[in-house]
Amino acid sequence: GPPVRVTSRYPNSRSFSRSRGAPHKSAPAAAAPLHCKNVLRETAVTFLPILHGFATVDRLPLTLAFIHTSHVLIPAFTALARRELPQVKTFHMVDESLIQNTIAAGHLTRQTTHRLVQMIGSANQAGAGAVLVTCSSIGPAIPVARAVYDFPVLRIDEAMAEQAVQSAARLGVIATLKTTLDPTVSLLRSTAAERHRPIEVIESLCAGAFEKVIAGDTDTHDRMVSEALIQLGKRVDAVVLAQASMARVVEKLSPGALSVPVFSSPELAVRQARQILAE
Repeated sequence: GPPVRVTSRYPNSRSFSRSRGAPHKSAPAAAAPLHCKNVLRETAVTFLPILHGFATVDRLPLTLAFIHTSHVLIPAFTALARRELPQVKTFHMVDESLIQNTIAAGHLTRQTTHRLVQMIGSANQAGAGAVLVTCSSIGPAIPVARAVYDFPVLRIDEAMAEQAVQSAARLGVIATLKTTLDPTVSLLRSTAAERHRPIEVIESLCAGAFEKVIAGDTDTHDRMVSEALIQLGKRVDAVVLAQASMARVVEKLSPGALSVPVFSSPELAVRQARQILAE
């Protein structure tokens, strides 16, 4: 039959075409990095021959899969899903090597892009009607996955970027990894360009904090991030958290510590998924 376009009424979501798995032209996606564009055809050649197999899978009607690069995010997204998606079945998939290899290379590689696309397809085979990738560092690979699959694939920071560029012109972006900071800044700028919103981006990198949280030293991580947040908040009109793991730090800040809005991706992304699944 004809393609069925699923358009979210949630103001920060993208429009999807069931026949293509990519954002509809009325709401263009952020431009993929050059290396992602270069592997798009290569990835499609690899995966298109097995898409027929994916199409025959009986997907559960309301099932959302989360793909993480760290197990520490599972409790937070489980709680969010219970609150925002009470009628939706969810499950989690974790592959720490996706972020480890990205950090080691200093950027998202072709191989990691291929592996993420395959993992997204596996989530669909397991019954997911939509997939949310919760790691911003590998977010630039999402356009590749959307070109391959015919179901919604969500990027954790898209909804956040939409709200941020609409709310302020001078944005501060904080991250604990350079490989997360760069794609988040790129997404903000491309989203602002699409919406014809002039913005200025101030970057803040908390070097060493990521290693602390991975080692289980969340107290040191949270202290480093909170100190950087407060300093960044004095220089900008709004702050954007580049990593989902940083959201809880804001909740721990004393009242009045930050006088500017703070945009965090987890809740906005889950609400975006809720709207898309409801269509």
